[in-house]
Amino acid sequence: MSEPIPTRSVTQKTKPRNQSITADICILGAGISGVTAALVAARLGKKVVLADGAPAIGGQAIGSIIGTIIGLYSHGPNAYQLTHGIADEIIDDLTAEDSILRLQGSTVNFQYNEVRLARWMERKLEEAGVHTLVGAVLTDVSFSKRRIQHIDFVTRYGGLRVEAAGYIDASGDATLSYESGLEVREPVEPVWGSMNFLIEDYDEVAVKELDMPSVRQRLAEVGAKYGLVRHDGWLMPFADQGFMLANINHMQTPLDPFGAAQMVFEGRRQTDNVIAFLRAEFPAIFANAKVRVYGNPGIRQTRWIASDRQLTLADIRSTHRPKDAIARCAWWVELHDTAEVVYWEQFPDDHVYFIPLSCMIPAGSDNLLAAGRCVDADTQALSAIRVMGPCIAMGTAAAHAMHLAGTGAVRDVDNAQLQQVLSDNLDRTD
Repeated sequence: MSEPIPTRSVTQKTKPRNQSITADICILGAGISGVTAALVAARLGKKVVLADGAPAIGGQAIGSIIGTIIGLYSHGPNAYQLTHGIADEIIDDLTAEDSILRLQGSTVNFQYNEVRLARWMERKLEEAGVHTLVGAVLTDVSFSKRRIQHIDFVTRYGGLRVEAAGYIDASGDATLSYESGLEVREPVEPVWGSMNFLIEDYDEVAVKELDMPSVRQRLAEVGAKYGLVRHDGWLMPFADQGFMLANINHMQTPLDPFGAAQMVFEGRRQTDNVIAFLRAEFPAIFANAKVRVYGNPGIRQTRWIASDRQLTLADIRSTHRPKDAIARCAWWVELHDTAEVVYWEQFPDDHVYFIPLSCMIPAGSDNLLAAGRCVDADTQALSAIRVMGPCIAMGTAAAHAMHLAGTGAVRDVDNAQLQQVLSDNLDRTD
């Protein structure tokens, strides 16, 4: 029998002073755009702090079980990859360990194992020397003279202040702009979120005959009887893995604390109802099916920056390349603006549009950039560029723009110089 481990008694007599750290770049939000920005910036020799309020990194790409990398390729029979760099590393490394599957259709998407992608992110951040904070909740932003001076976090182990030359808001909710007192945008009508989840114990032979149009038709006919509001969505089996990804529900995504908790409960309630629906309506496949994992709520659009130049639907319908282009995209408009169905606007084959740096710069700021789903676009354009492919591209561009800006204003970076280092994400067609 081992001896008891020695302990001691302590009492906090005075409030401990917050720790502090200085950095070149501080990034809020460790989803795919934030992780990409952190890796690129660290490899450029920058001291990087990456902070997230969740207890682990990965954001919605991991916690919400997004499951597919979309928006990475153009559309049509001659589809080509639009975003490289970190995207290439993910595909190559996960392919080597049989954790990603290439899906060829009107474009090329990738179905990935979120557990393996999470470990890939963690290893790469450690190798790059990124100072990573998890469970770190933003409590204050000091903003003056058009610049964020420092930001404060609280963790379960005490407070922390970060002072950096530049900041990247990859929070998804424009948190740094909002807490800095800068203007932000919110949708007047709700944009619906989803709770993705994994299904197991379905018939792996019968599932080969799964017909999604029939599922959607039956949802429209009897879904309300099961407490379901959405009539479309996807069921995507992972080949030879024994589970499938489901994206087949809708819930509102409020911006208040109690509403956020109710969103979780509502998403899980609808998830359970989806299983009941599938068991009853498609028993040949789903008679014994059950939920393997509930994802975190998948949030599409809540709050985003007001920038120097808003990206619009007219912009993405066009193939015009702006002078400050930093990324390409071809994903269609995918607006979740009603509970029942998703509004799609498809573009012709080979249609490629561009994301400008100016839509990533909050108006009235000099050392702050947004990346990911909180850049400035109207609701239709944002619904097209918020997916993983362009989020990787925006994270890459944010890191390089901050590197070039140094202690100056990020809006003053030389566009030609920035585009030169981003040429793979702007010009390659191989």
